[in-house]
Amino acid sequence: MSPSQLKNLHLLHFPTSTFFNRTNMRFTGDSMSNYAVRGYAIGAGVECWELYRKKPVKLGRKASAYFDKATFKQIFLNN
Repeated sequence: MSPSQLKNLHLLHFPTSTFFNRTNMRFTGDSMSNYAVRGYAIGAGVECWELYRKKPVKLGRKASAYFDKATFKQIFLNN
């Protein structure tokens, strides 16, 4: 799974999502080329894709975003 594939699948299922909005990404100093994807397991049998930044962006932000592998819905974790 590439970051672009994840973006396309997420927007296909959630067309009103603003997560990948160009304006939002520009505000934080981010771009799609700064993202990578890896598989991630949350507890008992819940698997998701972790969208992580290769390098920190504005104000040192480097938090990952998580998306359910089956529904491509964004998952919010309490870290």
